[in-house]
Amino acid sequence: MTTTTSSPTIILIAGHWLGAWSWDEVLEHLKTDHSRAIAITLPGLDGDDPERAAKTLDDQAAAILDVIARLRESEDQPAIIVAHSGANAPVSLVLDRHPELVHRVVWVDSGPVAPGSVYAPDLPKGVEELPLPPFDVLAQQASLEGLSPEVLERFRARAVPEPGPVLRQPVELTNDARRTARTTLVCCSIPSAQMLELARAGHAMFAEVAKLEHLDVIDLPTGHWPMWSRPADLAKVILSAASRTD
Repeated sequence: MTTTTSSPTIILIAGHWLGAWSWDEVLEHLKTDHSRAIAITLPGLDGDDPERAAKTLDDQAAAILDVIARLRESEDQPAIIVAHSGANAPVSLVLDRHPELVHRVVWVDSGPVAPGSVYAPDLPKGVEELPLPPFDVLAQQASLEGLSPEVLERFRARAVPEPGPVLRQPVELTNDARRTARTTLVCCSIPSAQMLELARAGHAMFAEVAKLEHLDVIDLPTGHWPMWSRPADLAKVILSAASRTD
């Protein structure tokens, strides 16, 4: 017998090099507010999986859909997905393949990708995986604002190299219905005003944002990893977005 709950479970998905562990502090705050939330580790980012380097974006999208299917057995409601950074590629695939299964997407310093996007098109085929780069190199790509030495040490110790196939695979999107999902953009390292201006100008990284039918934008000024720099505030933003009915 299916039991319908008042609101669906929030599914937290982190970006490159990260697993479910990266949401621990946010989950503590979400549970304090009696919200149902789970964090998942995408295929390829489980350090104990001997075949993880061969995982693809298709594997990751399938894993997300499997979680949604299992939750629907008890909730019978579309999902709420929180996608951080590089989780945008598999989540975009999920939206393209089954938009009816997603009630809302909360993009955390991220956003939907455009058709044909490839994260690392120049990554040689012989490279099986991409380890977390040195922090001085990473800081040139994404803001480390708000991360203490202790947090950076944990990041380094627990990071899992990103599978090469995930980074090289083009994101094939064909279903315009993916743009109908209710969407909340949490802008951290780039202010929302600047991001929206880039979207309207057709910037490749933000072009899909301008095509979304239901968009809500929230500023949470910090670095690219707000689950560590502002976990309590991020939890509040997620709960607020998840509770919206429009």
